[in-house]
Amino acid sequence: MPVNSFILFNGNYYRKEDFGLSYQNRAFCYGDALFETMHANGTQIQFFTGHMIRLRFGMKTLGMKIPVNMENDTIEKEIIKLLHKNKLYQGVKIRLTVFRNEGGKYTPKDNSVSYLVETEYLENEQYQLNTKGLSIGIFDQIKKPVNKLSNLKSANALIYIQAGLYAQQNNYDDCLLVNEQNHLVEGISSNLFLKKDKTLYTPPLSDGPVAGILRKQILEIADSLNFKIVNNQSLDEQQLLQADEVFLTNSISGIQWVLSYKERRYFNYTGKLLMDELNKYAFHTWHKH
Repeated sequence: MPVNSFILFNGNYYRKEDFGLSYQNRAFCYGDALFETMHANGTQIQFFTGHMIRLRFGMKTLGMKIPVNMENDTIEKEIIKLLHKNKLYQGVKIRLTVFRNEGGKYTPKDNSVSYLVETEYLENEQYQLNTKGLSIGIFDQIKKPVNKLSNLKSANALIYIQAGLYAQQNNYDDCLLVNEQNHLVEGISSNLFLKKDKTLYTPPLSDGPVAGILRKQILEIADSLNFKIVNNQSLDEQQLLQADEVFLTNSISGIQWVLSYKERRYFNYTGKLLMDELNKYAFHTWHKH
């Protein structure tokens, strides 16, 4: 069984029970942080380069100094060592959080950062398509603003928490967020895809979704399978109701297919096809070293 007793903090390994963060931590005080959730298998981290590109882009956007080990990706070796220390050799969820070092109020004293890596055992070493389709709703009580922070995976998650509570209260498995133009943006922790006839649709980044790593991979796989892809046009509820298939994607679950929105019911043929292709690619990627 996995030990999973250790975390990684700024290049050093600590037992979880011996570690704590300052009450002045800027992630806690101001949400001044970014994070990446990554999937690993057999100590191979899936799509690691893509995660680091996104993280560095976010850090530059927020004015954070990028440590050398994140600039040259040697942090991957530190994380793999953590997987060994925790005896995690099957499916693993990895969370890498980067936060600006404490000091200052809203205006930081400096832009240096610290980082923390946590691991969590996953039952499945590869992606598994959900057997029961999801029931979803639309959360429009708070509209997601569109600006240069919209595509980042930041620690400012209040809108997703509110969407999660709304889903819970209404017995939905997930909710779709909308922006200020009422265009569909994303799920609570995932990117959105619609399939209609032979065309695959996903909200454009200009409408405000997080720039998902799996979103990018699915678009590449769909392109290789000769799907027609539309990722530069806004989507609305009418298109959701007209779609043949709907699915959500993220780095931990892969693809989750949606069964229902209101009275509409969806198929999952494309979700199955893309999941099979994703696992073929992921398995090859995990073992090519």
